[in-house]
Amino acid sequence: MKLWFRELGEFATNCFIVACPESKAAMVVDPGTPDPWIKKTVAQFGLKVELILLTHGHLDHIGGVEWVKSWSQAPHWIHEGDSRFLTSAALNGSAVFGQSIVAPKADRLLRGGETITVGTLSFQVIHTPGHTPGGISLYTPGHLIAGDTLFAGSVGRTDLAGGDGRALVKSIKERLFTLPPETVVYPGHGPTTTIGDEMEYNPYVS
Repeated sequence: MKLWFRELGEFATNCFIVACPESKAAMVVDPGTPDPWIKKTVAQFGLKVELILLTHGHLDHIGGVEWVKSWSQAPHWIHEGDSRFLTSAALNGSAVFGQSIVAPKADRLLRGGETITVGTLSFQVIHTPGHTPGGISLYTPGHLIAGDTLFAGSVGRTDLAGGDGRALVKSIKERLFTLPPETVVYPGHGPTTTIGDEMEYNPYVS
């Protein structure tokens, strides 16, 4: 697996490009803003974007969806619990910041439990509600893209539309902390961590 990520936009949201080394098939996860880095990386490494995957529907994770679709023609998927966030500034939080950021309706709605393939790579969709109703994480052995569910030493906020603190902790304990402790976690904001470190040191999950 090849993986690149970079903080994009005013909220410093981690956008991920994940690619199969053999086929050069790729997916873009959480394009929060139409940043040239995404297109430049795809071109530099000769990748073919086959999918845009959204870990949840907040403004800082969906702002670049329409732009990526315009040059890649890739479909975008989101969990059904966050489907309305794409087209509602009130739900996706942009209205709170005096903005009106929206994205097209999803090409496919996920439920959790699906397996997503990118070339020879496979990712399990884990439904991790709490930060939003339809938050998801993507797991492939050794690696977890966690969206805004789990951070290094912290967890996602729950004070925006659909947030639920108890559900968030439950998701982390029951669906993420069951993964191998050596699993590298790639959060939606901030540095990478591991499941083992968060099980031992994260003060928000006890």
